[in-house]
Order: sequence, then C-alpha cells, then structure tokens
Amino acid sequence: MSKQDVFDIVIRHCYEVLPELEGHEFKPGESLTDLGANSIDRAEIVTLTLESLSLHMPRVALAGINTIDGLVDTLYRKLQSA
Repeated sequence: MSKQDVFDIVIRHCYEVLPELEGHEFKPGESLTDLGANSIDRAEIVTLTLESLSLHMPRVALAGINTIDGLVDTLYRKLQSA
C-alpha cells in the first residue's frame, strides 16, 4: 500500500464523518481542526482509518500529530513496520 492509498483512506473517512467537506481540495499542512472537526469527529476519523488499514495502535501514539499529512505519514510508517 502506498502513502497515497493511506491518504485516500483518511480523506474518504473525512468525507464520511464531515460530509460538508465533500469536494474540498485537501492541502499539505491542513489540520482536521482547521476544517471544522471537533475532538469526537477526529477520533472517529482515526478509528475508521485504523480499522480500514487493519492497524492496531494506541491512540496516544497519535497524540501531537497536528496535520493530515502527519497522520498519513505516521500510519504509513506503521504499515511498513507491521
């Protein structure tokens, strides 16, 4: 699975949780908070993404990640080490 595949999965779940973002062009450095996601929305997006990727990792391992790119990079690295 490529990093682009991981990005696409994250974005798919963003649209699922925040349908008002449908059609939004995601830019490097954007955060879910900037896009209007509250803490529950963010947790749901992460949970759905982890399930889609069949990854098991503590949510605390994702604390401090501030951008969508950071989330994608972290998940991609985890996939590569699994």
